[in-house]
Amino acid sequence: MRPMTAGTSARPTLLTALSAFSALLLATACTSDDGKEPAKGSDAPASSGATTGAGPADGGSGDGGAGGDSDKGDGGDTSKPLSSPQLERSALATGDLPGFQVSSGKSALAPAGQPAADTPTCQPLADAMGDAPSPRAKSTVNRGLGSVKNVGLAVSASVSAYSEADAVKLMDGLKKAVGACGKGFTATLQGRSGSYREVKESPFTTKGADETVSWTAVGTNEGVATPVHLVVVRQGATVARFMALDLARRVPPRVPREVADKQLAKVGQVRAG
Repeated sequence: MRPMTAGTSARPTLLTALSAFSALLLATACTSDDGKEPAKGSDAPASSGATTGAGPADGGSGDGGAGGDSDKGDGGDTSKPLSSPQLERSALATGDLPGFQVSSGKSALAPAGQPAADTPTCQPLADAMGDAPSPRAKSTVNRGLGSVKNVGLAVSASVSAYSEADAVKLMDGLKKAVGACGKGFTATLQGRSGSYREVKESPFTTKGADETVSWTAVGTNEGVATPVHLVVVRQGATVARFMALDLARRVPPRVPREVADKQLAKVGQVRAG
């Protein structure tokens, strides 16, 4: 994903724009692939499929707590996992959000798989930067978003199907990891390592979510520090994951609330038929 201007596509080609490892993680999160193996040390099966903070960002607001509004507006059974075609239809597309361009498709530069954390407790945070929020996903569809209005704001967004029990377990693991990994951790993906420090909970509200976990961190590779903001939301058996970077390095990145709200709204529309 590159800094966006009108007429460009939000493709995940950050290797020359950011520190190498942070670029790899975002590139992975912004693309789709099949047949992933679980991270080292994980007991989860391989995933399959296509594969706010304190203030507003790009017009969104970051007020509220860890939960979401009770009005889901879908009329469907949220405990039932969405099929792969349903996930594809529910994924964000250009035209869904004014001021954003959306891309899909596999970048040749994007590695595959789940980063492996050096500390098991922090593995859920590393997983959240991989191909899926956790390797237990039945199917995942990923998109990359670039802001036309705030050039430099890059957001990866994914929507995944789980069993509802696995979705709840995922959120519990993230909550514990955010609380336990404040001093940071190191993650490795395809032989490349990067450290993540200053892991901090960051309140975020998403309309329609049963649960929301939001945190910020600073990724460091070869002396280059890259702030990131991650948000994972659950609605029944569906999990949406967002990661924001500011390629222009002007302000701490925040996932715009309207991006998360729109993603869950599309999930509800598809579920309702």
